[in-house]
Amino acid sequence: MATSSTPHLTLSTSSAPAGGEEIRISAIDIGSNSIRQTIADVSPNGTIRVVDEMKAAPRLGAGLLESGVLSEIAIQNALIALSRMATLGSQLGVKRTEVVATSAVRDAENGKEFLARVQAETALRVRILRGEDEARLSFRSALAHFDLGSGRAVVMDIGGGSLELALSEDGLVERLVSLPLGAIHMSERYLSPDARKKGLRKLRKQVRNEMRRRLTRHWRVPRIFCSGGTFTSLASMYLARVGMAQAKTVHGTVIPRVELEHIVDMLQSMSLAERQTVPGLNAARSDIIVGGLAVAAEVAARVEAKELVVSAYGIREGILLESAHVAPTPADPGEARERSVLQLAERTHYEAPHSQHVQKLALQLFDSIGQRLGCAPEDRRLLADAALLHDIGYHISYDKHNKHSYHLIEHAELLGMTPSEQITVANVARYHRGAEPKKTHSNYSGLDKQMRRTIKRLSAILRVADGFDRGHASAVAEIKARWLERALRLTAVPRRANLNLRLDLWGAARKSNLLAEVAGVPVEIVGPDGSVMTYDDEVGAAD
Repeated sequence: MATSSTPHLTLSTSSAPAGGEEIRISAIDIGSNSIRQTIADVSPNGTIRVVDEMKAAPRLGAGLLESGVLSEIAIQNALIALSRMATLGSQLGVKRTEVVATSAVRDAENGKEFLARVQAETALRVRILRGEDEARLSFRSALAHFDLGSGRAVVMDIGGGSLELALSEDGLVERLVSLPLGAIHMSERYLSPDARKKGLRKLRKQVRNEMRRRLTRHWRVPRIFCSGGTFTSLASMYLARVGMAQAKTVHGTVIPRVELEHIVDMLQSMSLAERQTVPGLNAARSDIIVGGLAVAAEVAARVEAKELVVSAYGIREGILLESAHVAPTPADPGEARERSVLQLAERTHYEAPHSQHVQKLALQLFDSIGQRLGCAPEDRRLLADAALLHDIGYHISYDKHNKHSYHLIEHAELLGMTPSEQITVANVARYHRGAEPKKTHSNYSGLDKQMRRTIKRLSAILRVADGFDRGHASAVAEIKARWLERALRLTAVPRRANLNLRLDLWGAARKSNLLAEVAGVPVEIVGPDGSVMTYDDEVGAAD
């Protein structure tokens, strides 16, 4: 199997693996729907480097609700998958293997018999997790990837057989809940093909009643952090709906609760065959996705969350941390993001002085005029990243390097950055030169209106900032912005007295048209001597 492209995860340690060396661990999760393996190297400083991954979907939980036992077909398929995973671990030199089983094996009458067969045929020893153990492992994984260190947070994991919830306060677990409300179980119980709408109403009522009994007011939070195949599928569908099907990862996708409800409504009105064609939805999950998402919607409603944040990681990462005696502290997305953006710039041999100077000038402009242009405070980080990376396309070719920059950023592994943020940064870098954003551009047209507006505003700022360093000499030390009644005046301050800024003033003027459009007034580029240039002077008049 090909080596995984999953990024390195940096976590703090409570006790390092003996000897100060990496230890290679295989974590296998035997779930109700799928069996997943992650093989990773865990270092003493808490870095986890994924080496390989394998997945199979024997659906051990299928039919369990009615029969009470794991079917022989599912058992045989599971044994085949586990045998492959054991072989992969051996071939890759795994030093420690941790195998866990969740609700299907835990609840089945023949669960112990299945585990005995696993050990006899694969030599793998399996530990059955309690529901609360699953919830704790999911929380450990989320804590390593998201900033859960302050305030209250809810982590939700939906498997085929059960729903796990963890409530934390300032990074410490307060309550753990496990309920038999998994995607397979709820689909088999309520969502027969001939009673979809009626069955969905009954399903949601059952979950709603259960939530009222189990989740008090203490569980109310603005957003829920979600893991499991139900949610990675949800994120893929959502990204496709908002024109970001090209996103590198679903990790960190923020989904408004109202969008979750729209997707549930859309899917429940479709036949199974129609669902199998929905962009972003794995066809193999199409028969249980409605059940899983309906459960998620009721949980979100009960805790009054406005958003769901999707994690691409789950209990296997929790198992790796536990097995290596690594205790995660709340993640710092800002630090991880800054580090990975800089690493991308360095890998592509960026021109550091120019890029860093353009970033400085762009942020000066943002701080001066961003709010009046309609920018949000969080847009500043997007602009900073796009400015630093705007010229990395030189790594491929000068010709159309802005488009090369777009593709390099779009396909990079950027930790701490959500898919929508990564697509925005890629587009802002794309439009630092050349054509302005247009709805005829495929990379831009499918995005939602708010993203397009953000890209347009930030691109307008970056274009002018880049123009002010046209000579790549950092000659302009500062840009002073002043709003006049009928113009936006940008005055260049030279790095030292008598420095010739003619090239940089010209560069800024000829790239100021988009900023004038966004600002709603002409943009005047002013030199130290008071001379004024505009886009019309430098470009428009010639046209």
